[in-house]
Amino acid sequence: MSKPKIPEKEIENGKEVEELNDKEKNNEIIEELPKNKDPVEATLNSEFVIAESNDLTRELYDKTRYGEPLDNKKFQYSLIEALYLMERGKFKILDSKKKEIEFDIFVKKAKKTEPNFWIRYVVFKDLRKRGYVVKTALKFGADFRVYDRGIKPGEDHAKWIVYPVHEASAMTWFEFSAKNRVAHSTRKRLLLGIVDAENDVTFYEVRWMRP
Repeated sequence: MSKPKIPEKEIENGKEVEELNDKEKNNEIIEELPKNKDPVEATLNSEFVIAESNDLTRELYDKTRYGEPLDNKKFQYSLIEALYLMERGKFKILDSKKKEIEFDIFVKKAKKTEPNFWIRYVVFKDLRKRGYVVKTALKFGADFRVYDRGIKPGEDHAKWIVYPVHEASAMTWFEFSAKNRVAHSTRKRLLLGIVDAENDVTFYEVRWMRP
């Protein structure tokens, strides 16, 4: 299957993107999560996952910005964040009857709630394990906003907005231009994460260029 056609003259894969596309490092986990702590029991609540505030959830937020703190001393996680933390052994996700939800079942439920869930998850996972903080970018009209390594939301602006795309998907010029406009208007770089059939991700950084 061929990757979506992207106008080559507007693509600039710099050193940072070359690093993202380094397949030898593709399975290397750079991100460090808290160690020697039991998994947190979190509850699936339709479009989100909720967990009590404790040592692990506070550390996950303080160090790597997982979840959003709520007023009732709890944390709210996106479905993608929760699945990743489950896969990393930090979360045990329960349904409303306190029954543990297995990985595959959670994915099936999430796919019914969020379009393109799995493709988005693959890109999120790839970026997170490389040590980047990844947060939603719905207010910008994108899937994710990504901060450079060592930077947390609130300390500086996000460096990229990211759109995950399956390699078999077709992207029209109108869609491509719209994504460029969003990046330009928010003063961020546009990053396309192209996911292949083996769930490998290739990143393309797209920038405006003057003739």
